[in-house]
Amino acid sequence: METQEILQSLPKLSINERLKIAEFALQLVNQQQEFLTKEQQKHQLALAAITAIEDYANDGELNVFSDLDGEDFYEYPDED
Repeated sequence: METQEILQSLPKLSINERLKIAEFALQLVNQQQEFLTKEQQKHQLALAAITAIEDYANDGELNVFSDLDGEDFYEYPDED
């Protein structure tokens, strides 16, 4: 089965089936990570960085909780 065929069949599957496929694919990728060459690892890191840039560039949502800086946190009494 070719990649395009797989991608076209995904919308026909249930959410549970899609999640099983995604989980399995992610497990395969994670297993193969240790066998990547240094050049392949650098390439993957570069792709991850490019993807992350979008998160930072679009809006300030990543610092939405910075307004809470300096707020007191609740301290639990010692339970000795």
